[in-house]
Parts: sequence; C-alpha cells; structure tokens
Amino acid sequence: MTVAINLTDSLDDNSNFINYVSKESGQPVEQCYQCGKCTAGCPLAFTMDYPPHRVLRLVQLGLQERVLQSQAIWLCAGCNTCTSRCPRNVDLARVMDCLRGLAKRDGILLEGRARDVAIFYDCFLNTVKDNGKLYELGMMLNYNLKTRQIFKNADTGLAMFTKNKVKLLPARTQNHRDIGLIFERIRKLEGNAR
Repeated sequence: MTVAINLTDSLDDNSNFINYVSKESGQPVEQCYQCGKCTAGCPLAFTMDYPPHRVLRLVQLGLQERVLQSQAIWLCAGCNTCTSRCPRNVDLARVMDCLRGLAKRDGILLEGRARDVAIFYDCFLNTVKDNGKLYELGMMLNYNLKTRQIFKNADTGLAMFTKNKVKLLPARTQNHRDIGLIFERIRKLEGNAR
C-alpha cells in the first residue's frame, strides 16, 4: 500500500535537508524527474510504504520527518537495480543508506518490519565489531532476543549446529581489536560531523 504525498506539507523550506542528503550520499537528488524506472525494477517495491521514486521525491520536497520514519528506507535491500536503471545516474541505493544513517542518528523510533531490519543491521555490525568477522550464532541469538522471538530459528539452528555448519563459539580474526577501533573512529567522526 502506498501513501499519498500532500504537497502542502513541503512548503516549510527544508532545503538544508535536501542539501545534506545530496552531500552525504554524494548523489544529485534534485536531478530525479520521477520517471519511476527505479520503482519498476525494484524487487521490494511492493513491500514499501513509499516506492523508491517517491522516497526520492520526499527528499526533494524536504519532508525529512516523513522520509526518515518510512518503512521503505529500511526495506531496501541495496541490490542497486534502481541505480542501474536510473537515466539521471542517481544512485538511489546510496541515498537509502544515507537516509537510514540519518534516521539512526536522529533516534527515529521504528515500527514493524523496519524495526526488525534496523535491529538486524545492529546485531550484524556488533558481531563484526567484536569478532572481526561475522559470528552467525551470536548474531542470531542477539537478534532473536531483541525482537522477542527467542526460539524463532531454534530448529534450523539446531540442524545447522549438528551438521557443524554453525560454530558454538566465535572464531575471531587475529586483529579483531583493530576492527573494533575502526568502528570507534567512525563513531567519533560521525559525532563530529553533527
């Protein structure tokens, strides 16, 4: 189900938001002329509250709150189909990444599937930060706890464990602490950019 965009909501001069998204994503968001090719090729457009071209239109209109609270920015798989189809060479996948970062930075409270996707991202990045690489079992246990679905994948996890596909303890990279330091440097840089 798509939601209509009320153009009168956009008249509160929010050019700072448009400029910020353009600069942070490195994409000329103002060049999109709403042809809809991104949406036509998007394999997940049917799941989104705003299809990809409308997300970009929300940015163009400066509707920061609406776009940052949308499910669409979290449901984007980053497959770059939209990017490859765009006649104006706007990398919409990068814009979506930028918008997710802004929503996270601003502490936007998410609901439904978007909340679960955001939790998944956090769990994934935390296990990489702690171990230097992905620790599947720890990530999924953490994800299931945070989404309050503790036994959701228990049968699959047990089958994978008995076939030695998933390790009980994490295997860390030799320089896993360096990976953690990279995350800390990024956090400091992002903090100074605000």
